[in-house]
Amino acid sequence: MNSKFIIQNSAFLQAVQCPDEEIDLGRASLAIAHAEYPDLDIGSYLARMDHLAAAVQGRAGGGTDLYRLIAAINYTLFNVEGFCGNRDDYYDPKNSFLNEVIERKQGIPITLSVLYMEVARRVGLELQGVGFPGHFLVKHVGQEGEIVIDPFHQGEVRSMEELEDMLDELYRGKLVFQPEFLFPISKKQILRRMLNNLKAIYLRQGDFVRSLTVVERLLILEPNSAQEIRDRGIVYLKLECFAQALEDLESYIRLSSHADDAAEIREQVVSLRKLVTQMH
Repeated sequence: MNSKFIIQNSAFLQAVQCPDEEIDLGRASLAIAHAEYPDLDIGSYLARMDHLAAAVQGRAGGGTDLYRLIAAINYTLFNVEGFCGNRDDYYDPKNSFLNEVIERKQGIPITLSVLYMEVARRVGLELQGVGFPGHFLVKHVGQEGEIVIDPFHQGEVRSMEELEDMLDELYRGKLVFQPEFLFPISKKQILRRMLNNLKAIYLRQGDFVRSLTVVERLLILEPNSAQEIRDRGIVYLKLECFAQALEDLESYIRLSSHADDAAEIREQVVSLRKLVTQMH
């Protein structure tokens, strides 16, 4: 692991190199932005979430009633502070950086959900991330059963019927609702989904340098991910880093010799071997 990689990823490495339950989700989410904002003061944004939580606690009167806390979080975040979903520019990379979400008070479902979860945690309300297809949600599980909350839509509590309608709208009826769509996901899975969103945006924009930094963070979360090793190899190829591309694509073939794209990647490996040999 080279020194440049270590410097660029040190904050993220420190944030996620512990058991999942010990990860500070707010800190790790902010650390994702370090490559884009090298001077980012993570502590200042954690403090701002502390202040939001203090305002929620004041409005809730210091109580622990579930519905009162949810109402206080919703009122504070969406009525007082004005946080909202960025529908006008959904694929702006800034929507995936928690510091920018806090500054601009707008984001996408997953970043608004992380903010919501972190504020809730600070007032004693434990929420879980829900990797619902196409639209991240949060939920509380308790004596009242499961309560599903949609931070992208001002913290609305979603009924099962509404969730099924949302799925139909997102996938035009091609995806049938399954109970596992509401299963909770781990903190590392949340971070992986945030990074995958960001990777897709950069690849769509043809920004391969930034794509590479995102893939490197994904590989911190899952070092043996064949998909991410392949994607890094393809990004290296786009950046004309041929030796690095060859190494990653060879690794991918070893890890996924029967993958659907294995034959295509093997052809690229053959071409790269010739190219790298000629260069040396």
